[in-house]
Amino acid sequence: MKRTLQWTSFLYLAFFPLLIQAQTDNKAVIKANKLYKEGKYDEAAAAYRKAAEQNPENEVVQYNLGNAIFKKESFDEALATYDKSIELSKDNNFREKNVYNKGVSYTRQKKLLESIALYKEALKIDPADADARHNLQKALHELRKQDESKDKKPKEQEKQKQQQQQKKQPQDQSKFNRKQVEQLMKALRQKEQDIQQKMQQNRTRATSQPDKDW
Repeated sequence: MKRTLQWTSFLYLAFFPLLIQAQTDNKAVIKANKLYKEGKYDEAAAAYRKAAEQNPENEVVQYNLGNAIFKKESFDEALATYDKSIELSKDNNFREKNVYNKGVSYTRQKKLLESIALYKEALKIDPADADARHNLQKALHELRKQDESKDKKPKEQEKQKQQQQQKKQPQDQSKFNRKQVEQLMKALRQKEQDIQQKMQQNRTRATSQPDKDW
């Protein structure tokens, strides 16, 4: 069955022949598959659960149940159901489908490290799986973007801090200069007063002395 290269929306849905199951089990699965196709995921999940109760060892029913639960966006429950299907599965290719869908479930939860590990595992089982390779590359790209964003944030914060300090520095320097100017002006005024006082004293002494007799 061909898969679309959309990691955020695609899931396999297995409609395998169930020849070794009881007739009642067949009917429950057929009903569940029909409900799933119609987009009635709550009802489909209930029908798959009923089929699983009738045959708890059927990995296909567990797998399809996981898909129906996934469609309801109950990702943790879907993951547990895929794990059960993997435990029951004796077919390696079928196991790869479960692993792939687990990767998609983690991706939908934005858990990129977990999804990357699962896409790699899927490719170990089936190196020709182009969808798993595509999703792996996309997940790695998203992870790199996240890491770059984390690295960039402290640098931007440091840059903003430096800019704020540079804005404050001229203001502080300006205040310091004004203080210096005020002190200088005060000193100049005091010096001017001292000079005027001395000049006044000299004029007073000059007028009080008698004229010389030449």
